[in-house]
Amino acid sequence: MKMPIASLALLFLPALAAAQPAPGPAVKPLSLESRTALRCSAAFALVADGQARSDKDALAYPALGQRGREFFVRASARVMDDTGMDRDAVAAALMTEAQRLWAAGGFTGEIDQIMPSCLLLLDTSGA
Repeated sequence: MKMPIASLALLFLPALAAAQPAPGPAVKPLSLESRTALRCSAAFALVADGQARSDKDALAYPALGQRGREFFVRASARVMDDTGMDRDAVAAALMTEAQRLWAAGGFTGEIDQIMPSCLLLLDTSGA
């Protein structure tokens, strides 16, 4: 199965432009919370892309286009605020995470394993 990273960029990364950059040049390491937010954001983007392409494995999850995008934007802004990373660095981290998730089995691999926790995080996020 081909990885839909180009579609991922088209779906969610433009929304990252709406996030505000954090002031200051110092970049802090990613906390567990930030790593989790990036992991779930990447998973939501991949699933939303799969749903848009009518992939049967992606369609097994709740619709993630709108809510997933909102979580993605909020999580990206929070990571920028917490770490001092700029948009390009956050986008690169998201793409790296999406590639890693896809390489780990796509929808039926690690994404399937983390999605229950990510969906709970989505529900508590208010997105």
